[in-house]
Amino acid sequence: MLKKRNSADGGGGDTDRDMVVASATAAAPAKEAFSPQDSALNSPRDGFADEKTERIPDGDIGTTSPSSSSDCGSQRIGDGKGGDGVWDLAVRVLTWTPNKLRYDPNNPPQFSLAHNFLYAVAATFTVAILYYNQPVLNKIAETFDISFERASSVATLMQAGYAAGLLFICPLGDMVRRRPFILILIWATAMLWLGLCVTNSFAVFSALSFLVGVTTVTPQLMLPLVADMAPANRKASSLSIVTSGLMLGMLIARLLSGIVANFTSWRNIYWFAFGTQYLLLVLLFFFMPDYPSTNPDGLNYFKALWTIVTMFFSSPILVHACLIGFCISSIFTSFWTTLTFLLASPPYEYPSLTIGLFSLIGIAAICGGPVYGRLIMDRYVPFMSSVLGQTVILIGCLVGAFTSTITVAGPVIQAICIDIGIQTAQTANRTAIYTINPKARNRVNTAYMVSVFCGQLTGTAVGNRLYAQGGWKYSGGATIGFIGLSLLVTLSKGPREKGWIGWSGGLKLRKDEAPAPKPVSPEDGQGAEKAVGEEKGAAVTGAGGEESRR
Repeated sequence: MLKKRNSADGGGGDTDRDMVVASATAAAPAKEAFSPQDSALNSPRDGFADEKTERIPDGDIGTTSPSSSSDCGSQRIGDGKGGDGVWDLAVRVLTWTPNKLRYDPNNPPQFSLAHNFLYAVAATFTVAILYYNQPVLNKIAETFDISFERASSVATLMQAGYAAGLLFICPLGDMVRRRPFILILIWATAMLWLGLCVTNSFAVFSALSFLVGVTTVTPQLMLPLVADMAPANRKASSLSIVTSGLMLGMLIARLLSGIVANFTSWRNIYWFAFGTQYLLLVLLFFFMPDYPSTNPDGLNYFKALWTIVTMFFSSPILVHACLIGFCISSIFTSFWTTLTFLLASPPYEYPSLTIGLFSLIGIAAICGGPVYGRLIMDRYVPFMSSVLGQTVILIGCLVGAFTSTITVAGPVIQAICIDIGIQTAQTANRTAIYTINPKARNRVNTAYMVSVFCGQLTGTAVGNRLYAQGGWKYSGGATIGFIGLSLLVTLSKGPREKGWIGWSGGLKLRKDEAPAPKPVSPEDGQGAEKAVGEEKGAAVTGAGGEESRR
């Protein structure tokens, strides 16, 4: 009777139903392709589900399931048919994960020394592109036939873009999978950088410089990732390796750029930077494991930004670290900016190439940081490392301020002390702040880096102004004042103090015993920190860990 009734209603009913099923089934991959953030960046595995289910208006269920993981991969990359653009194709490729790198909660990836050095190299050559332009601003002015003052705006725009990226891009690291997010950022940086290599318009060059700064935040995503994945017993030394890479990039960029521009066109250093970005992209694509999001249930972007503000009113550890970071970063930029003026003036009058070689002193000092991190920072609380690092900075500033105009040994000693001390204090700060909330490490890092960035701008402005007014002794006196303020802030809060100020909690400097090393995942790393008890807010509930594993 049902069959007759259907016939009476019209033979087109089944045909309409089939068309709806076919349309819904065809729409599934289309939805996948045009929602890369939902499907690719937040998927617990490799950017697509094992099975798709669509509810048909009549109540039927249409299901499509790939036959194998290789089928999934081919579906992910696509065949380029239809109206796919370059961006869509790039997202498909970059969010696809090779089988051996896909996250398995039953067998999480081992954080090896090779991964540590890979992330350090990525930090070096990514942050370097922010500084390649500084030694060649005069060459850029000649190429575009503009004033030097106007050409100097390129460096300012790139730093402004970097600040915008810190504020608005880095917090996304707490919401999405880090592997595809980092790969997409590096690819976007490389494509924007290509425009800088070929454009003949200064307006375009300026706009692209700002956008490059926005996307060049990869190192600030690497550091929280290392804090997530490194075992508790070598977390500080692992962070020290990546921090060394970060500082190395700031120094080596100026050195390479100055040497290349001295013998050839300034655009060649830009082409070199373009090549390094694609080399990093290939290395990370084939060797960077996939990790799940630290907030798999989702997080509102604007609420996440607001939590960065609230942290300054609720976390004494973060506020103290930000104040220290502000002061020591001011010293770093003030010294290296005014050092150029000192060495170019009597009694030295060194050429530009010789002045550029002074950065090798800092490079040598930075390379020793991981050794110190392993011997000291992995064994003692961050307070001790911070005080030691700042004491070394103070010694360097005192020696440099009173001897640099007499002998070249003064700035050499000051450069060594500043680079060693700042790297030590920065690593100690990061080791401390990453215990605040394991699920918000990228936002915590954003808050810290904003203060560091403000310190860099302050150091450059104050150093230049004081040097113009009274020479090296004036700018050197400012560095002594900055480090004195930093030490006062540090000593106002004891090594075990949980509040804003005071020395309660004891004077024990050695870290509590950490759990035995084992394969780690973000969930395991958070649990380990709960066991260590470095920070009251670092605990992660067992229910949350089980939910993340599911």
